[in-house]
Amino acid sequence: MLALVWSVAGAQLNIRFGERGDDAAPKPQSDAQEVTLPAYPKEEDLVGFFVSSANDFDFFVDGKSLKIEGGIIRYTLVARSPAGVGNVSYEAIRCESSEYRIYAIGHADQTWAQRTTPWRVITPTGVQRWRHALLRDYFCPGGAPILTVGEGIEALEQGRNTLLDQRRF
Repeated sequence: MLALVWSVAGAQLNIRFGERGDDAAPKPQSDAQEVTLPAYPKEEDLVGFFVSSANDFDFFVDGKSLKIEGGIIRYTLVARSPAGVGNVSYEAIRCESSEYRIYAIGHADQTWAQRTTPWRVITPTGVQRWRHALLRDYFCPGGAPILTVGEGIEALEQGRNTLLDQRRF
């Protein structure tokens, strides 16, 4: 069900972004290199993070999949329903333009289906609030990408990026 929500919300964002017709919109760039999919996530590597009290799903990032390259943060996301059904995807966030893309969707047999989407704008409202939470509270404090994988994992564990207060921009 969450995969359907992702598809519908992503299509809505794409339509809205495409209809803007304004030249000031960020111009997505393609990744400089081919993306290698990570190992399928293991339960012991999942780090939970808070999205919203209005959401009854639990969200996790596979700490072993977290990578930072050229201002792009890649990670495996696990979204688990109250019934325990999990949706898995390998995604990226680009802090400077507040965009995301999906590289692959996980299957129940713990394999990946590669599916690279175009870069899409992350919005603070709507059904995909987890990406906005990752952008704002964990991976892009003050609009700048985290500096290390350790910083990202610590932010997830602490419930926000506490290093924001220590950084000088």
